[in-house]
Amino acid sequence: MSGSRIVAIIIVALIHIALGYALVTGLAYSAVKKAIERVTTVDIKEPPPEKKPPPPPPKQDNPPPPIVAPPPPINIAPAPPPIQTQPTIPPPAPPVLRVPPPAPPAPPSRARGASPDNLQRWAARIQGDYPSAALRRNESGTVTMQITIGADGRVQGCNVIRSSGSSSLDDAACRGMQRYARYNPALNDAGDPVSSTTSQSIRYVLPD
Repeated sequence: MSGSRIVAIIIVALIHIALGYALVTGLAYSAVKKAIERVTTVDIKEPPPEKKPPPPPPKQDNPPPPIVAPPPPINIAPAPPPIQTQPTIPPPAPPVLRVPPPAPPAPPSRARGASPDNLQRWAARIQGDYPSAALRRNESGTVTMQITIGADGRVQGCNVIRSSGSSSLDDAACRGMQRYARYNPALNDAGDPVSSTTSQSIRYVLPD
């Protein structure tokens, strides 16, 4: 065979192959297209799962008998004693009045005032101590004084409340009272000596 014949045969073979391929491809494409058009899409929903009831508890052949505690002992109290009722209620007893004993009487008061002790004796000594100035002037008279008597019975203070008219006699009277006069001191309620005040008069008379 010549070379041109071989080339022609090859060309014819290639043309046949190309036509066969085109035919096969076209037919396949149209067949696939028709098949796609015929197929309809359907969404299938799965049904929800059925809820199965819980399995029953296993059956026990012989359940244990329940535990029964013995009943507690019952204490039967004896019958209470019969209640005695009184038809009438007696009146309440009168209250007892307790009178306290009377207080002991208070002791009698022992208070007293001051009193002169041997007045004539010491008054004569005061009158006998006549001041010389009053003698020269022939002065006489009565001196009244307020005196303070201590708890010891002695005169602690003297004040002329009525003059005799002579200063010499007034001074001599207070001086003599504080020097010679003695008193029984005043007492309080308990009988204890206390100081007090009183009045006293001294009379001066010129000697013959």
